[in-house]
Amino acid sequence: MIRHYKRIRCADGFNMSVQANEGAYCTPRIDFAENYTEVEVGFPSQKEDLLMEWAEVPQTPTDTVYGWVPRTVITLVIAKHGGIVAGELPPGVPYLKANSLSE
Repeated sequence: MIRHYKRIRCADGFNMSVQANEGAYCTPRIDFAENYTEVEVGFPSQKEDLLMEWAEVPQTPTDTVYGWVPRTVITLVIAKHGGIVAGELPPGVPYLKANSLSE
């Protein structure tokens, strides 16, 4: 059974899928790892410059996947967009919850 994480939504409305499992572009590339260091991002709601280095198809930034994105970059993206208001992240990726001032 492959684990799928719920799409995250940030305080400013930005959202993206963040996945890590045996079928995703992640490290380690296994299901149910205790700690992922790189994850796959899919179909962000808008172009995010911090992710573009990893875009599979840079010409369509909201209609592509981003492979092996370091968890530190995921953290920066989430912080830039005000923190998380909904969704899930794979183990090892810090969950930066939005505070009530940014919602």
